[in-house]
Amino acid sequence: MITSVLVANRGEIACRVVRTCRAAGIRTVAVHSDADANALHARVADTAVRLPGSAPADTYLRGDLIVKAALAAGADAVHPGYGFLSENAGFARAVRDAGLVWIGPPPEAIEAMASKTRAKELLGIEPLREVTEADLPVLVKAAGGGGGRGMRVVRHLADLDAELAAARAEAVSAFGDGEVFVEPYVEGGRHVEVQVLADTHGTVWALGTRDCSLQRRHQKVIEEAPAPGLPAALDEEVRALAVRAARAVDYVGAGTVEFLVADGRAHFLEMNTRLQVEHPVTEAVFGVDLVAEQIRVAEGHALADEPPRARGHAVEARLYAEDPAKGWAPQTGRLHRLAVPDAVRLDTGYADGDDIGVHYDPMLAKVVAHAPTRAEAIRKLAAALDRAVIHGPVTNRDLLVRSLRHPEFTAARMDTGFYDRHLPDLTEPVPDPLAPLAAALADAHGRSRFGGWRNVPSQPQTKRYLMAGEEHEARYRHGREGLEADGVRVVHADARRVILDVDGMRRTYEVARHGDQVYVNTTTLTALPRFPDPTPQHAPGSLLAPMPGTVVRVVDGLAVGTAVKEGDPLLWLEAMKMQHKIIAPVTGTLTELCVVPGQQVEPGALLAVVKQAP
Repeated sequence: MITSVLVANRGEIACRVVRTCRAAGIRTVAVHSDADANALHARVADTAVRLPGSAPADTYLRGDLIVKAALAAGADAVHPGYGFLSENAGFARAVRDAGLVWIGPPPEAIEAMASKTRAKELLGIEPLREVTEADLPVLVKAAGGGGGRGMRVVRHLADLDAELAAARAEAVSAFGDGEVFVEPYVEGGRHVEVQVLADTHGTVWALGTRDCSLQRRHQKVIEEAPAPGLPAALDEEVRALAVRAARAVDYVGAGTVEFLVADGRAHFLEMNTRLQVEHPVTEAVFGVDLVAEQIRVAEGHALADEPPRARGHAVEARLYAEDPAKGWAPQTGRLHRLAVPDAVRLDTGYADGDDIGVHYDPMLAKVVAHAPTRAEAIRKLAAALDRAVIHGPVTNRDLLVRSLRHPEFTAARMDTGFYDRHLPDLTEPVPDPLAPLAAALADAHGRSRFGGWRNVPSQPQTKRYLMAGEEHEARYRHGREGLEADGVRVVHADARRVILDVDGMRRTYEVARHGDQVYVNTTTLTALPRFPDPTPQHAPGSLLAPMPGTVVRVVDGLAVGTAVKEGDPLLWLEAMKMQHKIIAPVTGTLTELCVVPGQQVEPGALLAVVKQAP
């Protein structure tokens, strides 16, 4: 009987495992890096053990330190979550060798399936050994991990070596394993997977299908269960293949077998020997707690002969601190507020006031809706996200809402190229023209009509805001009956709520301010100073860091005086376990190079300057 579990992970999944353990009366132990010293997962666990350092390679990828932490804290079992060491057979063995219970599959099964190259060979599928023009496009993938890290699409043979190097670097950073391989890239397919759960008594459950086709950078964004519109024969085929794969390696515990479905055929991708990020949609449909089942299986309990019956439909959206309109650039900063309606499930590793750092994945939360039908689940989730209160760094919330309401998605006609086709439309700003006025009225609440800088009480007052990249001016005045604005009747205004009447239509605005950032319903504004600095901050052609990160590579031979062409890569930044290419904005000459490999930079830091050729 397991009495204490160390969770060898962080963030949302660590909090999720702690929640199940607590409900079962099991004590929990968290591990945390220095960057995560005050993280939510370290606060909610019964005990927290420090892993010195901040980089994953020094902390969450150090299996030896984690085993020592488990023993020191008196844990008798280890749950790996997903990512990091969850598919590391050596870590699983080290846990067992230390006399601890491993809540996961046998190390032999991990070795057979966690490496995507070996998994394909086991099922008789060979990766590409030599790539020619005829093979393009191809996909470079990390053998020992997932989540979009270590994955690159190559469309030009000349780019292959560089993309292999970048994939290896990302794989080492994220998984501690730089092995990569190449396979054909199938475009226009759907990403379909099967959740399996197996015990030590020979029973294997196939808990239906999931569709995870909406992806960015090969990392899933929206998932659902069951996969809609699969022909009955194909549905049965992928479930049977999943069970076959599990039995082939004597699998135990929770795992996922993934396929790319195209032209009515299912192409095997990989088996993930761990819990998946999207497991809550399966839990909702089948009414099970997969973490609780993992623990029961680890304790030696047998599964029922047949899995529970599926009910209804579930959809999950991953809420990221990132800007989809700017190359999915990850964002950092203080998360002042995160709240969603109670009608949906929220799995998160953050609480109000927590900081989002640079070292880890930018996912803030998963929001899950379950309903009797797919249409109802989609509507429920879109409405919950639309009404969610998110005050902090830029997120992908608007993209999620628009994706869920897109006719291609609601009609279940999506594929993995969804964002390649629709991203510009989905990220087009649609600002509320009254948001600046609501912000200004809330700011003006309580001020004297005869404030020091007002010369005449009836003189219009103005405030300037940056909204969706453009400057907006709000004008109002203090009248005899309170605040007034041209063309708008101010029904009510205080520091937190403004109610406006426009042509008989009443609109309510919830307003919150944190520093210069003002949040008006779902619109984010930046309050601008009354007298802006007219001096240009940077020379034309300046390349500024789009995010905080570490310079991991500069193009060989790049130096001041080098001639460059527009679009040429100059250097790479690593942030939140992904590498981001910085390219020349124009054709010209490099006049400044301000960084070196290994240097950490903050957002807006000057990286280089390219002077445009005449």
